[in-house]
Amino acid sequence: MKKDILGLNIDDVTMEEALQIALSFTESDSAKTVYTPNAEIAMAALRDSEFLEILNRGDLVIPDGAGVVLASKIINNPLKQKVAGFDLASAMLKNPEFYDKTFFFFGAKPGVAEKAVEKTKAVNPHLKVAGVQHGYFKEEETQEIIDRINLLKPDVLFVGLGAPRQEKWIHAHKDRLKVKLIMGVGGTIDGLAGEVKRAPAFFIDHHLEWLYRLIKQPKRFIRMLNIPAFLWEAVKYRGKTR
Repeated sequence: MKKDILGLNIDDVTMEEALQIALSFTESDSAKTVYTPNAEIAMAALRDSEFLEILNRGDLVIPDGAGVVLASKIINNPLKQKVAGFDLASAMLKNPEFYDKTFFFFGAKPGVAEKAVEKTKAVNPHLKVAGVQHGYFKEEETQEIIDRINLLKPDVLFVGLGAPRQEKWIHAHKDRLKVKLIMGVGGTIDGLAGEVKRAPAFFIDHHLEWLYRLIKQPKRFIRMLNIPAFLWEAVKYRGKTR
């Protein structure tokens, strides 16, 4: 069931429920889309009607971030839990129910996707990867990339081009892609490759991943302001509906 969080329709699911939905998508006759908005992305969508519409057309839209879950509670339409996109993608790559599925990694800098595959295969030798493609391409190369993906026909396509670029790319081309599931994964490929370290357990457990990222990447400060901005929108919405 989807819940309206300030105009963004988010699926009210647990991690296990999201994983099972993703598994069911791999049996689909057409490409199903999975989007993973956190508070920063959600705020960007509120400012970009095209982006908001694309997210709302997603077949599975998970609350990737404590900020989205907190906003849902502020407006009295609470979501069950945070379902991080990195965790969902990682679960798909390691879950035995996905052993017979093939994956394609699309995104990150040249060489990073290959590294991500190598490290993931070290953990799960059963992983089947149809191919990889870095995210530093020219627009005129798009058709060639689509043709290559279609030739390999992976069940799952991970697109890590960063938001909102990846979601707009998926939306524009999903009907031409011969895949079952397309997921916007942001920096997941970098994370799997070890290029970007995940926050320590303490920060994750206390919903402070944003603080860890800010400490590690101070340049993200301006972008991070979208988190309190989104929560403020929730507070204002609650005030209007009382």
